[in-house]
Amino acid sequence: MNKTAFVFPGQGAQYAGMGKDFYESFKESREIFHRANEALGFDIRKIIFEGPDDDLSKTKITQPALLTVSMAIYEALKKIDTAVVMGGLSLGEYSALTAAGAMDFETAVRLVYKRGSYMQNAVPLGEGGMLALLGCRDEYALALCRDVTGRYGLLEPANFNCPGQVVAGGKMSAIDKALDIAFRFNIKRAVKLQVSAPFHTSMLKPAGERLKKDLKEIIFRNPDRKIISNVDTEYHNVDEIAEKLEKQVYSPVRWEACVRKMIGEGVNTFVEIGPGKTLSGFIKKIDKNVKAINIENIQGFHAYLQFAGA
Repeated sequence: MNKTAFVFPGQGAQYAGMGKDFYESFKESREIFHRANEALGFDIRKIIFEGPDDDLSKTKITQPALLTVSMAIYEALKKIDTAVVMGGLSLGEYSALTAAGAMDFETAVRLVYKRGSYMQNAVPLGEGGMLALLGCRDEYALALCRDVTGRYGLLEPANFNCPGQVVAGGKMSAIDKALDIAFRFNIKRAVKLQVSAPFHTSMLKPAGERLKKDLKEIIFRNPDRKIISNVDTEYHNVDEIAEKLEKQVYSPVRWEACVRKMIGEGVNTFVEIGPGKTLSGFIKKIDKNVKAINIENIQGFHAYLQFAGA
């Protein structure tokens, strides 16, 4: 029996022109873009479709842009939504919660605009960064972080994406040192990432504190299905959504563990809704026996309709 999860991408998947074919093809998708413009008070649709990339890659723009595109695609899919569980990578968790009705779209898009602003401003530019540790076991990445933190400055695990890929973040001086010594910890490659801040590390605690105030003002609703949390891989309880979303800002994203939990409960098809194929790639590395489909354009949409027999 087919058991489906819908999953939504996070920051890094964005590109100019994403979602435009849905805007042109579906009234429901068009409405999402117009509602985003109205809620934010500026023309985010224009930035999403035309760029420039410099604007689109600013965290405070990237986050509402990705949420908008993911929800525009989801609205077109909604009538054949058979997902028993939803999840998302970092920002994608907000898309999952919105799709499942825990908050309305306007609330969500304004919230992630603020989240992006807080995250962008939490650490002065140039003081923090991130690096991908490739071809290593989790324990080797953790050992590197401990060693570097003890001797050169803060370095913490930020994302456990899939087997052989851990992302770490921290002080720029620690990042530079980690690049030099990673090989000593059985890490095949260490690559500095082009990001503006050490996301999902304790350096982002000030952003979490600011977001906490906004989250307190939202009355969340019970999601209409299970939504998995990046923070602890447990399913969201309506009373704890605000607390977990605050912690998510400065806690590691446990994506591999989230996917393994869903598979352990019988999910055998993952549908990635939004730009790029990042999550589909991670999922195939986690378990090559499950099916991973991505819907970022009309071709992907029609391929999924055919697969789902709709």
